[in-house]
Amino acid sequence: MENAVKPSKQAEPPPAPGQDDYAVIRMYQAREQIYPREIAGRYANLRWLAVWLTQLVFYGLPWINWNGRQAVLFDLAARKFYLFGLVLWPQDFIWLAALLIICAFGLFLFTAVAGRVWCGYACPQTVYTEIFMWIERRTEGTRSARMRLDRQPWSWAKLARKSAKHGAWGAVALWTGLSFVGYFSPMRALLGELVTLGFGPWETFWILFYALATYGNAGWMREQVCKYMCPYARFQSAMFDRDSLIITYDAQRGEPRMPAARAARVEGAGDCIDCTMCVQVCPTGIDIRQGLQYMCIGCAACVDACNSVMDKIARPRGLIRYSTENAMAQGASNAAIRARLLRPRILIYLAILAAVVLAFSASLWTRVPLKLDVLRDRGSMGREVEEGIIENVYRLQVINTDERAHRYRVSVDGLPGLAVAPSDLVDAGATQTMSVPVRVRAPHGVGQPGSNKIRFHLQAEDDASVAVSEKAVFIVPRR
Repeated sequence: MENAVKPSKQAEPPPAPGQDDYAVIRMYQAREQIYPREIAGRYANLRWLAVWLTQLVFYGLPWINWNGRQAVLFDLAARKFYLFGLVLWPQDFIWLAALLIICAFGLFLFTAVAGRVWCGYACPQTVYTEIFMWIERRTEGTRSARMRLDRQPWSWAKLARKSAKHGAWGAVALWTGLSFVGYFSPMRALLGELVTLGFGPWETFWILFYALATYGNAGWMREQVCKYMCPYARFQSAMFDRDSLIITYDAQRGEPRMPAARAARVEGAGDCIDCTMCVQVCPTGIDIRQGLQYMCIGCAACVDACNSVMDKIARPRGLIRYSTENAMAQGASNAAIRARLLRPRILIYLAILAAVVLAFSASLWTRVPLKLDVLRDRGSMGREVEEGIIENVYRLQVINTDERAHRYRVSVDGLPGLAVAPSDLVDAGATQTMSVPVRVRAPHGVGQPGSNKIRFHLQAEDDASVAVSEKAVFIVPRR
């Protein structure tokens, strides 16, 4: 988008006759290509550990079997969600809400303690960017080699390197898309469809969509996602305070900065030799020496880079390190930083998180693998049959969420002499939903005319702990 404004007459020479007195100002800054340098160190190892752990889980779960089926499968068509030994139904989405609450408070807690540690190590954008950058380094070379390659005119060698990189990116992206869809369609069947190219339309769409998102975000957009698309970068400041651990530059120790050769001759020179290694390794291209910035994802690549430089010039590590704003201002020790970790905000987050986790775990532990809904037949109100017996007709919606077949006994109480006909036994297969019509009869003279509250009970004959109850209404005709 462009906008036309009048330039300053003092800054610009007078326009030539007939020339418009306007200048063009671009509203958006052009993106500068970032070439992150590869760095080794403690935090680089931690990032790669996070890459391996997260991807072993993501790529591996769809291949694990449990009770003869896929261990983790969200079968949308059958409306069944398998999580190892659990079989959840749409009615169980309360647990999904609880799980989202746990994740939200966990994020609040991690951010309050250590800033954007999630972004720096375990965020999918960071993880796949690390993988794609590793491929880029192996196909195009080091940082300087990649910069030279991009400046060179096109040649067969350049085309071969670029093709190898994008081919590998595409393969990883497609396998990622296939693995994603494998959580919703059985993975082994999906792989068979891949061999025969027999994908259905929705599988094809989501594989390509997720692959394209992975390829575009991790291969091309990279830091743009963290800077401009991710909302977390914008509201993170509301979650941490001056005692939160963040990546910090010790300006008191580092300034005034100057090259090492000059610093050796200047008394009072800072430890920073202005090598810009911290900028060269940063995946978002920022200079941490300018202070805390919302673009910093807390990956600590600059910490590894600065520590390696300090080792080479025989100066103490920690010029760039994890610290807090209060600690930097007061010169506090690591022990003082650790003492402030358990401050009131953290304790409140911990208490809420612990309470939600305990409630969630207790609810799952006491969960009964059986559901019952009772629908009274509104087309047939209470009626009088032989010998003055009052009969109501109901339809029982029985959901056996267990992976074993069960026989259930139906009983009803609330009025004296209530009985279930034609049979009080219901056989339900594993993870089966069934609709069972039943008639409930009450002796003559029982109950008051109109509506009477009753309760249905359903209990497994082979396990007394598997039992549920549901309220209903028994209608006695008015005479």
